[in-house]
Amino acid sequence: MAIEERLRTFIQNNFLLGDKNRAIKEDESFLQSGIIDSTGVLELVNFIEETYKIKVEDEELIPENLDSIKNLIAYIQRKSAKTA
Repeated sequence: MAIEERLRTFIQNNFLLGDKNRAIKEDESFLQSGIIDSTGVLELVNFIEETYKIKVEDEELIPENLDSIKNLIAYIQRKSAKTA
């Protein structure tokens, strides 16, 4: 499963309660649009670490890495390349 599809499925199921009618734009801010709150960020980080076998460092917990589908894909690809 592609990174984007896996992320969308996780967010849809865990934060939008499976609402298939709610489309998330690639660059839509999770925090600004109310999709994810601060507790949700921790849930998302846990999912990323377990799924992609990468460690999200404290200094990486910033919107530029985690606040949209687009940012998440780029972050996961960067981190995965470093550990490969």
